[in-house]
Amino acid sequence: MFPFSRRGKKLGRVKVQLSDSPQGGRSPIRHPKRANKSKGDNVTTVTVINGSDDNSHCSSTATGNSEGWRKISTSGDKPTPRFNHASAVIGKKMIVVGGESGKGLLEDVQVLNLENYSWTTASSRLYLSPSSLQLKIPACKGHCLVPWEKKVLLVGGRTSPPSDRVSVWAFDVGTESWSLVEAKGDIPIARSGHTVVRAGSKLILFGGEDNKRRKLNDLHMFDLKSLTWLPLHCKGAGPSARCNHVATLYDDKLLLVFGGTSKSKSLNDLFSLDFETMMWSRIKIHGFHPSPRAGCCGVLCGTKWYIAGGGSRKKRYSEILIFDILKLEWSVVHTSSQHSITTNKGFSLVLSQKKDAEYLVAFGGLKKEPSDQVEILILEKNESSTSRRITLTSKKCSSSTGPTSGPEKQSLASVMEHHGSGRKSLSESLLMDSNPGNVSLRKEHADDDVALKLARNLEDERSSLPMEQTKKHPTTQESPSMVEPENTEKDEKQKNDDTVAFQETNGKSGSFPGSSSIYQSYEKKMSALIRKKGILEGQLAAALAGREAAEKNISSVVKSRQEAEKRLNDTLKDMEMMKEKLVLVEMAQEEANSLSNVVHSDHVKLEHDVAFLKAVLDDTQKELQSTRGVLSGERARAFQLQVEVFHLKQRLQSMENRTPTPRKPFLG
Repeated sequence: MFPFSRRGKKLGRVKVQLSDSPQGGRSPIRHPKRANKSKGDNVTTVTVINGSDDNSHCSSTATGNSEGWRKISTSGDKPTPRFNHASAVIGKKMIVVGGESGKGLLEDVQVLNLENYSWTTASSRLYLSPSSLQLKIPACKGHCLVPWEKKVLLVGGRTSPPSDRVSVWAFDVGTESWSLVEAKGDIPIARSGHTVVRAGSKLILFGGEDNKRRKLNDLHMFDLKSLTWLPLHCKGAGPSARCNHVATLYDDKLLLVFGGTSKSKSLNDLFSLDFETMMWSRIKIHGFHPSPRAGCCGVLCGTKWYIAGGGSRKKRYSEILIFDILKLEWSVVHTSSQHSITTNKGFSLVLSQKKDAEYLVAFGGLKKEPSDQVEILILEKNESSTSRRITLTSKKCSSSTGPTSGPEKQSLASVMEHHGSGRKSLSESLLMDSNPGNVSLRKEHADDDVALKLARNLEDERSSLPMEQTKKHPTTQESPSMVEPENTEKDEKQKNDDTVAFQETNGKSGSFPGSSSIYQSYEKKMSALIRKKGILEGQLAAALAGREAAEKNISSVVKSRQEAEKRLNDTLKDMEMMKEKLVLVEMAQEEANSLSNVVHSDHVKLEHDVAFLKAVLDDTQKELQSTRGVLSGERARAFQLQVEVFHLKQRLQSMENRTPTPRKPFLG
C-alpha cells in the first residue's frame, strides 16, 4: 500500500466516484473572437490558469499567450517529415525518435535546440549490447519516449523487424549512443499506442495494441535499477482495453487515463488509479465533458493536465483541453486554427521552459502529407503562483498531526524500492512516519518551563526598579515573540504582569494600592501553574512511556518486515530455481515430443513396408501356385512323352527283330 497525503486520499477516495459520465457536451466557455492573423493562421486569445504544487511538473501558474500557437522557423538539417513518432525534453534539447514517413518506418534520432531552434541529426551507427552483440535500433512507430537523468528511454512500439516482447532502449544525449536494456522478469508482450509514465526510478506501462491488433488494458511496472518487469494487479473496475490514449502521473501517487480507442469506437472516459489502495475508479465529471477522441497528446503542468488534438474516425479536434485535478473539472482554453499541426494525426507535444516562461512545443503529424513543422504555445508565469504555493503548503501543514512540518512524502518509487511486490500497508507507513513529523510533548513542557522562568525574571527586574520609573511606565508589556501563550490562563497572567508593579528596594516594601490582593492573586496563579506543571510532567511521563512502547512496536515491525523481506527473497530464489527447473522440464518434454514424433514416423513407415511386403508375398504365392499348376501340367506332358518314347522304342525293336525277306534280282 502506498502512503498518501490527506489531500491525495481525498482525491483518490472521496471525490472520485464510480459512475458513468456523459459522452460529450459543449464547452460553457465562449471562445474569444479572432483578433489578427499571423502567417495565414488565425490567432485567438488564450486564458489559461494553472496552479502549482510541491511535486508538480511545472512550478508556476501559467496563462496562455494571447498570440496562441506560433509557427517557428527552424535552421540546420531539417528532419524527414513524420508522424507517429515520440518526443522528450532533456535540458534545452527536444529529442525526436522514429515515426513513419510516407515511405516507411524511420529509425533516426533528431535533436532540436530549444534555445535557437536549430535541428541536428544524432550520429547513426552500430552499438554493442551487454552480450557483445552488434545491434541497431529498430525502426519503430507508436512507441513511448521517457526522459530519465541525461538519457531518454524508448519503450515498446511497432518495430521493423517485429518483436514478441516489449524492448527498452536508452539513448545517452551527451554521447549520442544507444544501449539495449536487457530486462528480466515478466516482460510484457510487444505493443504500440500504449502509455508510459515515470515515478522516480519506476516506469508504469498501461494498455496499447499488440501485433495482432488486439487492444490491451494490462498494467506493468519496470524497475530501472533492478531492470525487472513486474505486472501490477489492481482492484475495482478499470479502463477497458484501449490504445492511443493519454495518461499522466500526478504527484507520483495518482495515475490518470483518458480517452483512446477500443475495438469499435473512440472513448472519452477518465479513470484514476490510487496507488495507496491500488483501486481503479472512474471519475465522475459535472458540467462540460470533452468529446470522444483518440490520438491526442497530454502534458501535466502543476495541477492542470493540458490535452491537445486527437479525434475520431470522422473528425479531428482543434481545441486545447485542461483538466483540473483538484477541482475535477474540464475546460476549453484555446481553439487552434485548422492549419495548426495540433489538428494533425500522430503529432508530438512536450513541455519546456525558457527564461521565466513555460511553453508547449508541438512537432510533426499527418494531415494530407507528413509534416516537419514546429509550433509553440507560450504559458506565461503569473505572480499569484507564489501565494498559491504558500496557501497549499500551509493547508498541508495544518492537516498534519503537529504544528511543524508533516511526515515526509513517500513517492511510488521510494515505496516500491523498499518493498519488492510494490505494496505497503497504510498502518505500517503511518507507523514508520509518525514520530519524525510530530512535535514531542517534552518540547511543549520545556516551553512552559521557559515561560515560567521568564515571568519570574520579569518580576525580579520590575521589583528592582524605582517607584518613579514604575509610575512612569505602568503598562510595560512583554514582547510577544518571547513567550508564545498556550491557554487563557497564561494570557491573563501576562495582562496582570503588565499592570502589576510590586517593588522592594533595599528590603523595604513600596507603597502601591491593592498590592496585597495582587500578590495573593499572583500566588494563586503561581500555585495553579505549579499544579499544571505537575500534571504536564505526568502526561510527559505517560507520553514517554507510550513513545518507548511505540519504538518497541516499530522495532518489532521492522524486524518482521526484514524477516518478510528475507522470506520474500527466498521465495523469489525458489521461484527462479523452479523456473529453471520448469525450463529444463519443458526442454526435456520437447525432446521427448520430438523423439515420439520420430518413433511415430518410423512406425508409420514400417507399417507401410509391412503392408507392401504382404502384398508382394500374396502376389508371390499366387505366382507360385500358378507355377505349380504349370509344373504339374509339364510333368504330365513329360510322362506322356516318356510313354510315347517307350512305345516308339518297342516298335523300333520289333521292327529291328523282323528279318527282311530277300528280294529276287530283277531279270530283264
